[in-house]
Amino acid sequence: MPGTDPAEAAAVVFGELPDFPHLPELPARGVGADLIGRTAAMLVDLAIEVVPSGYRVAARPGRDHRRAVDLLRWDLDAVTEAGGAPVIKTQLAGPWTLAAGIELPRGHRVLTDRGAVREFTESALEGLAAHVGELKARTGAEVVVQFDEPTLPDVLAGSLPTPSGYGTVPAVPEPEARELLGRVIERAGELTGQPVVVHCCAARPPVGLLHAAGAGALAIDATLLGGAPSTLLDELGEAWDSGTVLFLGLVPALEPARRPSLRELAQPALALADRLGFNRSTLADRAVPTPTCGFAGATADWTRRALKLTTDLGKAFVEPPEGW
Repeated sequence: MPGTDPAEAAAVVFGELPDFPHLPELPARGVGADLIGRTAAMLVDLAIEVVPSGYRVAARPGRDHRRAVDLLRWDLDAVTEAGGAPVIKTQLAGPWTLAAGIELPRGHRVLTDRGAVREFTESALEGLAAHVGELKARTGAEVVVQFDEPTLPDVLAGSLPTPSGYGTVPAVPEPEARELLGRVIERAGELTGQPVVVHCCAARPPVGLLHAAGAGALAIDATLLGGAPSTLLDELGEAWDSGTVLFLGLVPALEPARRPSLRELAQPALALADRLGFNRSTLADRAVPTPTCGFAGATADWTRRALKLTTDLGKAFVEPPEGW
């Protein structure tokens, strides 16, 4: 979400998405407020600090780590005051994005040390258990967990640079990536009793891997699927046919020069259903319209408008307007 006021962000989210709000993230606040910093605030017995190259493991919690913890606490206070809901979603970095986004003391990514990857994953899961428990106690709502994995395609491709910038971190084999992700999805599902969402905003997300890892819902940018290869479409079709819910990014995260109609916004979803051979009524049962990405760079006015459009799209999927 844009801005730096957690109370205002929570009020917007609960006002526009009363049936399925989420715990807002406000990266404009700086250190500790972005995806990696927010997740690091949940770590148990591990701490981070900020160095010129980004986040690094710290020997003990210092100012940077305490700031991240405080920001998360303030956000929880804000949603507690914002009002009730039957279910609320919370987000954190998936294990591979987390391991790629934090450095070891010597400067290499956690990703390069499999033992460290496991240690960070277990720490994050322990922290997630406490976080989910607190969120349930504060709001009285059921909790849905979303793992954000924007870096996963680079992890699989071996395209992340080393500290020197002259090399790249070796690719993680797909079976290894799937096994670890499957473990965190299973654990999160046990904690909440709800399906787990995995989000990857890449143009070509590893849908087959995410589905095989047990994701109950896949969050993708549907506007990027126009020229998708048949292999990706086959993976999407298999996931959708198995009952996996698709969170389809349809509403622009940044205000476009010309505001599109609801029909134009829905077109990628309608086209996807047609290309995969599904009846469009499947959108009502197994699709959730979302923004294409986060609103961190958007205006407050567009953010409200875009959230309203997502709910309007959801209603249109259930009761399609004449001419759809």
